[in-house]
Amino acid sequence: MTARHGTAPRTTDPLLVDDVHVALGGREVVRGVSLAVHPSEFVVLLGSNGSGKTTLMRAAMGVIPIAAGEVRLFGTPLRRFRDRQRIGYVPQRSTAAAGVPSTVREVVMSGRLSRRPFAGLSSRADRRSVAEAIALVDLEDYADAPAAELSGGQQQRVMIARGLASRPDLLVMDEPTAGVDARSQLALAELFGRLLAEGRAIFMVAHELGPFEPMIDRAVVLRAGRVAYDGPCSGGDLAAASEPHNQHHPHLVVPQQRVGIDESGAWPA
Repeated sequence: MTARHGTAPRTTDPLLVDDVHVALGGREVVRGVSLAVHPSEFVVLLGSNGSGKTTLMRAAMGVIPIAAGEVRLFGTPLRRFRDRQRIGYVPQRSTAAAGVPSTVREVVMSGRLSRRPFAGLSSRADRRSVAEAIALVDLEDYADAPAAELSGGQQQRVMIARGLASRPDLLVMDEPTAGVDARSQLALAELFGRLLAEGRAIFMVAHELGPFEPMIDRAVVLRAGRVAYDGPCSGGDLAAASEPHNQHHPHLVVPQQRVGIDESGAWPA
């Protein structure tokens, strides 16, 4: 394993990224990134638009292929990882809750697919876990409402509930507060605090720390596809490594090959 920033990795780490390179549209976007997310740890990934945050997260989840390096989930190489229910993935600007004639309950239920040995009717455990996930994001009153009719912030909470439905040990989120008002962000911060207390790990892409800052264990800053900082949120080093968030995010051609989660946030069968 290559040397990396932050605390030393362990074989049981929920996520280990080791010297990963990712190329999109013929251009290297992620350049030799190494990082680890430890059990019960909240790690936030920061950086300006175009720094490679979303690309790195998508590669770590197997949505897009890596050109070099290795990703391990709970000690298992990504290509051989099958314990899918241990990962809850909330991708950026997901369309799974919008434009589809499905209720909130049905969208969240789709997050239980990885726990079923075969397709079929939902079990009592499925229904209980879905109800708990919906309650965690405070959407019980909307459980039978069409997801497409909810506000953007509510739809984002639906997708977080979907990610929580499998009771994952690692929750991975790409800018989950986009379009979410300040009150909802505080509610999410309270939710994340409970998840961390239960021993779950969180890996989140963000533009700013907001109400989550007190509970974040480490911040990792990407600059031009490389790790510019990996350490605590306090102190001047983080501010010095960060860049303004006013750059335009380039739209690149994305390879279609994948080994993990698709863009709806679900692992393929």
